[in-house]
Amino acid sequence: MRTFGEAPPPPTFFERLTTGLSKKGGLSESLLGVFTKKKLDAATVAELEEALIRADMGAGPAAKLAAAVAKGRYDAEISDHELRAVLAREVAALLAPIEKPLEIDETKKPFVILVAGVNGTGKTTTIGKIARRLVRGGARVTLAAGDTFRAAAVEQLRVWAERAGAQFVSTKPDGDAAGLAFEALEKARAAGSDILIIDTAGRLQNKAGLMAELEKIARVIKKLDPTAPHAALLVLDATTGQNAISQVEAFRAAVPLTGLVMTKLDGTAKGGILVALAARFGLPVHYLGVGEGEDDLQPFRAEGFARALVGAGEAA
Repeated sequence: MRTFGEAPPPPTFFERLTTGLSKKGGLSESLLGVFTKKKLDAATVAELEEALIRADMGAGPAAKLAAAVAKGRYDAEISDHELRAVLAREVAALLAPIEKPLEIDETKKPFVILVAGVNGTGKTTTIGKIARRLVRGGARVTLAAGDTFRAAAVEQLRVWAERAGAQFVSTKPDGDAAGLAFEALEKARAAGSDILIIDTAGRLQNKAGLMAELEKIARVIKKLDPTAPHAALLVLDATTGQNAISQVEAFRAAVPLTGLVMTKLDGTAKGGILVALAARFGLPVHYLGVGEGEDDLQPFRAEGFARALVGAGEAA
């Protein structure tokens, strides 16, 4: 029980995620119009499929989920609450294969993580948050400011490095990003770092020169460690919707992506894009982001995300 006059506790990560995904036009709101009948008939299943498509899940996954919900329940009486719970279970089952933590191979030292993404995804902030989590776990981390085109990005990463207790490597403005990555790996080795995280310039997937630079960074660090980068993460902004698919395709052509981070889920009602990405690429999703704070980046949990997406409430 809360004492009178005491400030209410801040919303939990699940509550913030649910609030973001419940914005006007989101799947949770769309389902209000779908589940008005007592029986799950053909018309209701069709409406459900359309709602899933509007939530950016894509036609294939939407049809599969609608069919799974209807299976064994056709013409049966079912409540809104029950149907949301069933849909949440089906979405969670589809997402379960991509619920994988970011694993650090301790035989690779330093374990090199290359982080990419287009402008505005929150990539640099995400790197800082990941570094903070890793340092808290006892790892020695070095951050490399490979976004040499933006002085603000370099300074932002420097602040995060100090906050996280990580080493920091940068170069002159507009310096060679591949050269910086090479130097950072040398310094991380010399410092005995367990993990090196390399930031890269935010780039549009249709800019051939910038994508070639990303390929060069990966190629150059292989001169020091043929197995590096050991992880290549793509940071995606959830508000971009279906455009996230073309981003994954383009970046995957430049570097072998090993995982995804989805940010800004507090600002979009179309989180269904995560389902579309899972169905199309099967890439692990390591983290979800719902804000700027250190604790606003959390490991991806399929069940929690699915329940927030469909408005089923937090599991008991």
